[in-house]
Amino acid sequence: MVAVPNIQHMTPEEYLEFDRQSDTKHEYFGGEIYAMAGATKRHVQITSALTALLYNQTINRPCNVFQSDMRVHIDQDTYFFPDLAIVCGDDQYLGEKEDTLLNPNVVIEVLSPSTKDRDRGSKWQQYRQIDSLQDYLLVSQDQMLVEHYTRDGNAWVLRDYVNEYDSVPLPSVGCELKLSEIYQKIDFGQTEEEETSE
Repeated sequence: MVAVPNIQHMTPEEYLEFDRQSDTKHEYFGGEIYAMAGATKRHVQITSALTALLYNQTINRPCNVFQSDMRVHIDQDTYFFPDLAIVCGDDQYLGEKEDTLLNPNVVIEVLSPSTKDRDRGSKWQQYRQIDSLQDYLLVSQDQMLVEHYTRDGNAWVLRDYVNEYDSVPLPSVGCELKLSEIYQKIDFGQTEEEETSE
């Protein structure tokens, strides 16, 4: 997803009311709302693969795999829509509506040219505030690369996975992701323009 800035300022309460009634999803950060634009074919393929792989590994366990329609609450001034969020155990929500998750164990963002700096920078700084979060994955769509941040006490450890034979372990939710399966349908020989024109 691509965040498109919207200059309109809102209180957190105004934002939630507005976003719940809107046909378009909006993220909220520091009083400003950001409309979420559509995604490319490659972005959708990778997100779909991740969803299927994680759903299949958690289907018989008390875990939920949420796609990008699930809002995640960071603090009063910050709400994001990650590409995927996973929680095992009791999922907790803000208020009575089950549309704003409080306790993800894993958050995954599929990088886009327009969002990669934000996903690696300010957004990652915000996600780190979530006490339940154990794993943060940044999945490239331009090359075979998964950047995996793992919580180690009060620190975060970064490991890069770049080989098709690599597997990314997610012990917090009892899963692993094989790069060969994440990128199975991706042809890196094609540009995004060529894929779009098919």
